[in-house]
Amino acid sequence: MAALTLARAYQHSFDTRPNVTLAITGGSLNALGDCVAQIAESTFSPPTQERRQYDFMRTVRFFAYGATISPFLGRWNAFLESRFPLHVTRIIRRRPNAAGGLVRPAQGPPPINYYALAKRVATDQLIMAPTGLVLFIGSMGMMEDRTRSQIKQKYKDLFGDAILANWKVWPLAQYVNFRYMPLPYRVPFSQACGVLWTLYLSLLNSREDKKQDDRVVDNKRVIFETEVPHEQHTTHKGTKHVV
Repeated sequence: MAALTLARAYQHSFDTRPNVTLAITGGSLNALGDCVAQIAESTFSPPTQERRQYDFMRTVRFFAYGATISPFLGRWNAFLESRFPLHVTRIIRRRPNAAGGLVRPAQGPPPINYYALAKRVATDQLIMAPTGLVLFIGSMGMMEDRTRSQIKQKYKDLFGDAILANWKVWPLAQYVNFRYMPLPYRVPFSQACGVLWTLYLSLLNSREDKKQDDRVVDNKRVIFETEVPHEQHTTHKGTKHVV
């Protein structure tokens, strides 16, 4: 009963304010995925490794990304719905009965055009999947205040592995989504399934952040070690002893 009430409330909110509804729902589910990721990192980290404190701003960044992209995903799903309709239009023929009238044959559910469904899934995975990853990596880099070179390095380190993992998981999930879910529920469904995907992206992004932070520390150490001996040599040469 509670689930039915929640579904009705969501449907009413989607009908009246679709973009706001998708933004709040998508942002919240993205934030949930990052929350699960941070708890998993803290819980399952090795005993020898220092446990990180919960990064609230990291969750805020995931919420911001989900809230921004979800209305766009809603429009993308509407485009796929109109471009690749799943239901085949068929002509209904009436047959005469014994009294000379016409009898309308019994109608079942309209048949599904599985070729259109396959094209819908393929279009989503070949266009939206890489686009979404590009937007995710770039927006996270900017929100983390990374330099341009660091963001480029993020793309080199993350994009290949992430897109291959995406193509192993999401075609089946999107097949179920496009086949069975009504249009207003497709973005929440994909993002509910995507809690685990967000967990994966969050862990992947976190490892890359740590790698880049370690590079910055190493570079500063190298610069310090090369500058200090030079300064010591100059100071020693310029010192005069007074007798």
